Formats: sequence, C-alpha cells, structure tokens
Amino acid sequence: MHVPDGYLDAATTAGTAAVAAAGVAIALRGARRELDERTAPMAGLTAAFVFAVQMMNFPVAYGTSGHLIGGALTAVLVGPWTAVLCMTVVLLVQALVFADGGLTALGTNVTLMALVAVAAGYGIFAGLRRVLPAGRTGVLTAAGLGAFLSVPAAALAFVLLFGAGGVADVPLGSVAAAMGAVHLLIGLGEAAITVAVLGAVLAVRPDLVRGARGLQVAPELAPRPSAAQPLDLR
Repeated sequence: MHVPDGYLDAATTAGTAAVAAAGVAIALRGARRELDERTAPMAGLTAAFVFAVQMMNFPVAYGTSGHLIGGALTAVLVGPWTAVLCMTVVLLVQALVFADGGLTALGTNVTLMALVAVAAGYGIFAGLRRVLPAGRTGVLTAAGLGAFLSVPAAALAFVLLFGAGGVADVPLGSVAAAMGAVHLLIGLGEAAITVAVLGAVLAVRPDLVRGARGLQVAPELAPRPSAAQPLDLR
C-alpha cells in the first residue's frame, strides 16, 4: 500500500500533502478528548506494534505480498483521532529511516493509510457496534469487518488519485482491477490480525480497548487500585 515517490504528478502529490496536513491538524485537536491515563501509553504501544508488523509481509497472490495497515485496529484500540496521529508517526519514521514510501509521497501515504483507512475502518466499526450485540463477539465482528473493508477503501482512494494524476502509462481500469483484487485478499489478512490482537487484549484487559468501553468486565480482570493510592476511610 505504500506509494513510492514519482507515482503521482506534482499537483496531485501537493494536494494529498495538503489534505494530510489538514487531517493531522484536526486529529491533534480531536485526540485531546481521547487521550487519558490509559489511552496515552496504549497509543505508544500500538504505534510500535503497527510499525513492527508493517515490516512483515505475507504472500497474497500472483507473486504479490501484503502487510497490515493497522488503521482500524489502532482506531478501535485508542480512538480514531489518536489513531490518525499514531499512523502518521509510523509512516513518517518508515519514510525517513527505511525510505518506505518516500518523502515526497508521505502526504499521499498519510492520506491513504492514516486518514482513509482509519476513517473507513472506524466508521464501519462504530456503525456495526450500534446494531450488533453488545458483547465481546459484537466488538470483534465489527472490528474484523471494519478492518477488512478499510483495505479496499484505501486501495480505491489510490485508484482515484492515480486517475487524477498518475504518471505511469497504465489504463485506469487495469490499475483498479489489480488493486481491487489484491487488496480484497490483503483485507482478509488485515481482518484476521485485527481480530486476533483485539481478542487477546479483550481477554486480559478489556478496559484498555477504547472501542470496547462499556463492556461488562469480569471482576478478576478489572483494574486494581494502585498500592500507593491512599484509602479514603471517611
């Protein structure tokens, strides 16, 4: 999904950079409402996890491979606004340290993976949470479908950008067919990883999953008060 330098013309690249900058600026304001004593450290851990897992590719088809985007997973764990910031940091480090995606294409990659993937994944998750049973299974089902559909949503956004400013002499229909077919398969891997990670966290610390707040927590899994916290004997 990482778009390399030179795939889009200068005007389209500049346009996605502007969209990315505006999206991150809005996310900075929105994240203030999400970050608390639980979400802040979780955001750092989630960004580190997504960074590490994005470096590992899994085979898809036709000799291609894919990797986790992580937009839906991050949004469910720490909230959509914080997820945009986490994904942006991951993409920035990848571009600077590993030249993964390239610096001139950073705005494009932020738009696709930090804005479109997060918005699509969390939007679907939030919508399904309203109609699915309020329990662990409902959370995992909504997150899995959100993660699955977030990948072709980001791929479709790239196809639209390529149609507007692609520099390669490739028919748009061919690009759309290739991106659609491959990223539907990648979406299955995205959904599997997302459900596996969320399932593991929900099994031990459901209170750390922002998208699952409100679920009934078993007494043995409820967070215990700190030993240093004074008791109120009044």
